[in-house]
Amino acid sequence: MRNRVRAGAAAAAILLLAGAVAGCGSPDQDTQDGRNNAAPSSPASASASADSGPQAVTLPASLTGQRLDWGACQAPVKAYGSYAERPGREWQCATLEAPLDYGDPSGETIGIALIRSVAKDPGRRIGSLLFNFGGPGGSGVAALPNAAKGYGTLHQRYDLVGFDPRGVAESSAVVCRGDKETATSLALDSTPDTPAEEKAYLADSAAFGAGCAARSGRVLPHVGTVSAARDMDLIRQVLGDEKLHYFGFSYGTELGGVYAHLFPRNTGRLALDAVVDPSADYVAHSRNQARGFQRALDNYFRSRGIGAAEGTARVVKLLRRLDREPLPADSGRELTQSLAVSGIIMPLYSEDSWKYLTSALNSAENGDGTQLLLMADSFNNRDENGRYGTQDHSQRAISCADAKGRVTGDEVRSRHLAEFTEVSPVFGPYLAWDLAGWCADWPVPGASDTPEVSAKGAAPVLVVGTTGDPATPYEGARRMADELGAGVGVLVTNKGEGHGAYGGGSCAKRTVDAYLLDGKVPADGTTCTS
Repeated sequence: MRNRVRAGAAAAAILLLAGAVAGCGSPDQDTQDGRNNAAPSSPASASASADSGPQAVTLPASLTGQRLDWGACQAPVKAYGSYAERPGREWQCATLEAPLDYGDPSGETIGIALIRSVAKDPGRRIGSLLFNFGGPGGSGVAALPNAAKGYGTLHQRYDLVGFDPRGVAESSAVVCRGDKETATSLALDSTPDTPAEEKAYLADSAAFGAGCAARSGRVLPHVGTVSAARDMDLIRQVLGDEKLHYFGFSYGTELGGVYAHLFPRNTGRLALDAVVDPSADYVAHSRNQARGFQRALDNYFRSRGIGAAEGTARVVKLLRRLDREPLPADSGRELTQSLAVSGIIMPLYSEDSWKYLTSALNSAENGDGTQLLLMADSFNNRDENGRYGTQDHSQRAISCADAKGRVTGDEVRSRHLAEFTEVSPVFGPYLAWDLAGWCADWPVPGASDTPEVSAKGAAPVLVVGTTGDPATPYEGARRMADELGAGVGVLVTNKGEGHGAYGGGSCAKRTVDAYLLDGKVPADGTTCTS
């Protein structure tokens, strides 16, 4: 696929999934009988040292003492195109100035877009609660107003605050190519079977990086997670909070862990849900995702009385058929093998969406690619007019700025393809080839093999992992809790399905709310059932 399976960046698309697919016909469970980056400024030679270490950075008073000009919000069109609507009147927006390069804190600045809605019960206000919904590359300015209803209890006592991390959406979004180039890229075979297909795939990947350098070279060396974590501490100071209270999902858990490492004395109540494995390097991260999505697919089949092996074989057969001949869709476009995988991934993020996968797979097996193509469009951030958001560009830029890993096509064929395929016959081949395509010829060096999240001296950090999470497999939660350190990482296990545990009237939600609102730290190892 032309973008790595995102860790949480599909949140906005999930909101659209039910309506989009329902328009194609109601799911029929009874008939289902089978079965992750301005003008160029030579980013390749730019130093990444400011984004790669815990060294203290002294910021000028012009930044730490700045006053934010809160005002009415506009529709965040850079994030999701026509998908995003203008927030209601209760929401205010502002732009925070931060150093472009934390190695030169008095130098050029970058604008960080913020959005907030003040606490409903000001007499009992705790402070600000900063959110990151994942990606990397997800827009907090776009996502928070849509998601805020689910945080009503927290909203009583917290100002809910979202932000676009540097290089994302309204915060100097990384832009690498236009809609036509994106559509052409998505039409390529992302599991190449011939030398010609492999050459086209890798050439497109290299062209993506070159496009990022040409269009966003000014910010490209400075979009790493360490710099984003430093921005979070500046946000804390400017908002007037003594400690940072934070709720991070998916990639946002990595960002929260890095923050706790850099600023242990400034951590307040940090909750991390759907946790990225901080011990996983570039290759292991993709392998983990292959395992997680295959696990979710297996659980989906079992929930419908179908053996996991049988169901997987059926999907593999469909994908092989699509590799030979794409299926037509109502729009006049075609469902390719690569797009079908994106479409299958999309509903696995939420158990509530599994019913749509049933209908879409049935339709595809009967020769109609419409429903899976709609799901793939949601995953790929494509609107009905054929326009694509920039979220995938930002995601790739941040990931490649963070990770040192670089893999060649030869290494995929000789070392990774067979292993990944064994882990997941459905998703393994795509994520194995993605190793070579993701950061191919990237113009900025990666900062580290794995993120540093050790946080000795920090307040307890709540780490919530769901056993059936597809995008951030449960095992990563235990590793995050361990790496945060004894007395810091507090693991809560949520037995259930889907990407993330917080929501509804769940035990996990009650546990997180009690921690964020009242400071009640659960016992390490607490288990919840969805």
